[in-house]
Amino acid sequence: MTTERRARLAIATAANLRDLGGWPTGDGRQVRPGVVYRSAELSRLHGEDLAAFAELGVRTVYDLRTAAEVSHQPDALPPGTSSEVLDVLADASHAAPAELQQIFEDPSRADELLREGQAQQYFESAYRGFVTLPSAQSAYRRLFEGLAAADAPVLYHCTTGKDRTGWATAVLFRLLGVPEDQILEEYLLTNTELLPMVQPWMDQFAAGGGDPELLVPILGVQESYLEAASAQMEESFGTVEDYVTTGLGLSPDVLDALREKLVD
Repeated sequence: MTTERRARLAIATAANLRDLGGWPTGDGRQVRPGVVYRSAELSRLHGEDLAAFAELGVRTVYDLRTAAEVSHQPDALPPGTSSEVLDVLADASHAAPAELQQIFEDPSRADELLREGQAQQYFESAYRGFVTLPSAQSAYRRLFEGLAAADAPVLYHCTTGKDRTGWATAVLFRLLGVPEDQILEEYLLTNTELLPMVQPWMDQFAAGGGDPELLVPILGVQESYLEAASAQMEESFGTVEDYVTTGLGLSPDVLDALREKLVD
């Protein structure tokens, strides 16, 4: 899928926002546009941006963040849009995707935690947890059930819209038959969609004495992160169908509904 074919959604205060439609499936069809969206947290929507978001027609937002993340930056949604919190990491004592705020607030701690490839190791471990944690299995089950049952556009997100959200999208696309190279391409779009928007965070981090280069592995995504979750899925369950039916407990009817709803 080329950049030209992908409709870009430019809402300044909705970072990493994109329509999942338009990506090709292996049988020559495509993911239906205007039905499912992904993004980063939506706490800053206001004014014209809030109105632009409302025009997407999203009626349900699935929030994959922890209770602490939601409390720190609650979504600001237009009237008529409901939110359901699905805490992927509720059963994780520590998980890198949920600890970004602490790293920003204490650059000295970031230096201790993130040098010498430690950030990559943290995130690869967290991605494996997306597959094995009971809270993750429960959250993703509810997400896919919600997508299958929705009668209006739906959006799901986490804090930066790249990790918990990225794994959800990879699984969804595999179920819909999107080829692996296209799944990876969509996943890596975060590095062009999100990183420029978080430059102020990196500047603030530098002003506090931190090394901005340390933030690149945690503000962007790497192929190895997705590979870690995929390897864990295969090790624990086998195929993606085995993962969602055995691991998540989805029924064949839900899978059929997802494909019927989301593939043109």
